Amino acid sequence: MTAHHDLHDVLQNITPDVYASLKRAVELGRWQNGTRLTDPQRELCLQAVIYYDARQKPEYERVGFIARENHTHCGSEGNENHDNDKNRWNTELLLAFKSQSSNTLKH
Repeated sequence: MTAHHDLHDVLQNITPDVYASLKRAVELGRWQNGTRLTDPQRELCLQAVIYYDARQKPEYERVGFIARENHTHCGSEGNENHDNDKNRWNTELLLAFKSQSSNTLKH
């Protein structure tokens, strides 16, 4: 049996308890015994969580779900071409957030 088939079998048989453990490990960055997840482990666990969600849960209950709403105009001028610059993350803010996040995880 190939590794692909083995992985497929494992993913097909994730139980709700295993799912909860994987999700918690991704959220905390640690296994239940306190050992830190490596980056590849975290990525694989997150992929397993997403796979489980896609097969077992309705869209609105899945990890990362964002409810889409129709945009209604928020200005009085009727200008539909606005892009809410003040509400968007620019490159500088994203880099600062990423740096802060990685520093937080190392402590």
